[in-house]
Amino acid sequence: AAAPPAASSSAGRSTYAPASFDVLVDDAGTAVAAALGDGKTLIEVEFPALPGDKDGYAGSSDQYIDNNTQFALAAGRRLAKEGRTVRVLVPDAVELKRSSKVFAAALASLPGVTMGHLREAAPPGGLAGLARMFGGGGDAAAETPKPPPADVYIAVNASTIELPDAEAYFGAVEAGGAAFVFFNMELDTLRADLGLFGFPPKALQHRFLSRITPAFYVRPRDYAQTVPVPPYLINYSGALFREFPGPWQVMLKQDNGEYACVAEDRLRYTLGEAKLEMAGAVGLGDAVKTGTRNSTWWEDDFDVEGSHDWRK
Repeated sequence: AAAPPAASSSAGRSTYAPASFDVLVDDAGTAVAAALGDGKTLIEVEFPALPGDKDGYAGSSDQYIDNNTQFALAAGRRLAKEGRTVRVLVPDAVELKRSSKVFAAALASLPGVTMGHLREAAPPGGLAGLARMFGGGGDAAAETPKPPPADVYIAVNASTIELPDAEAYFGAVEAGGAAFVFFNMELDTLRADLGLFGFPPKALQHRFLSRITPAFYVRPRDYAQTVPVPPYLINYSGALFREFPGPWQVMLKQDNGEYACVAEDRLRYTLGEAKLEMAGAVGLGDAVKTGTRNSTWWEDDFDVEGSHDWRK
């Protein structure tokens, strides 16, 4: 496959130190708006939804789910202020009923923002998602309800099993020019399940998830490295960072909590590559053991993926 074209040459940040979740959400909304303005229709936002959240993404906790929904509604408000209509999508009707009660007051104060769920546009019987999960298709378009209209759909809190529902939903609104945002969906975590028994096939990454452009991405990581001299154990932290239309950046966490850029590239770093950049920045480059594998299957499948947008 041909190498993907270069990303925008717009400069990234030299440092990043969001003072609050409000700042994170506003920055995410600004990046999404920039991506929409550039014609992107499949977009990713990713940042830690819980205070102190590092490697242990807690997608099953109620606090995590509610925080993500709250942040998605706030991002929807940011986009609605620009005249766009936004629909925030939770996984299913049961979660919609719960979230509609929890966030009833917020929804009442958000003109232009509504809530729905990923299966509201599914054919009757619920078999289409199962067929897609195992690689099938089916022609149920005539029976499929039309999704409520919106300019931007923001999906939140879905699991790997529900990714085919997201694909089908976007397929139902794509022709109308709508955009679809995967908001704090932990896509890298979900990708790891693809191909396992009972989960969607790896082809879902190749044909669909590879088309998603990361507009705002903050993935913190903590590492520790043993050395043969005092202090014997060196801890270091950082983050893989991207803010559209800027480059991908490796950030090293400073003693004051600020993230400082130590490397950047037009294409996405693997987490292994990002770790090596951080280690090099603290003088541990030669000490870090990389093992025999420094990437995942979806990072390696460049030649078979239908799009390289997820890397840009």
